[in-house]
Amino acid sequence: MRKAMFWIVILGFVLGLQAADDNWFGFDRGISLSQKQSKPMLVDFYTDWCHWCKVMDEKTFNNPEVKAFLNFHFITVRIQAEDKKAFLTYKGKKYNHVEFSKAAGVRGYPSLAFFDKKGEIITIIPGYVPAKTFLPILKYIQTECYLKKISFEDFLKKQDECDKKESR
Repeated sequence: MRKAMFWIVILGFVLGLQAADDNWFGFDRGISLSQKQSKPMLVDFYTDWCHWCKVMDEKTFNNPEVKAFLNFHFITVRIQAEDKKAFLTYKGKKYNHVEFSKAAGVRGYPSLAFFDKKGEIITIIPGYVPAKTFLPILKYIQTECYLKKISFEDFLKKQDECDKKESR
């Protein structure tokens, strides 16, 4: 019995470390942190049955470069988009996850919503995004190039263009 209890404690500790490493928050906590820390927020809308959501977790969110960039520059939130029992508050209105997903314009899974530092939706990207493609998107959002009227295509051609346009 003591051995079984020992392994249960060890397993709980290991799982706790993994959960702490992920830095995913609920929406209410995430939007609060986003505004306090003046960081943009990424919301991952997922479902339990979604194959590409699992691939996104495994291949994109677990990519060391993506993980480091997200942890440093973004507040990350996960919303189980089909959960009618979980609630969040956005702009003073209470939503369950299904209602909020629809209100945000989510039409498929996974969907990634980017919010600015004030809690306004910047854009939603539907579908699986490989890490190699995701990193430039994160940099584009983090540097706020969209506010400088630089298209994503132009940003990809000359990523330093954002800095030049800002200093003019």
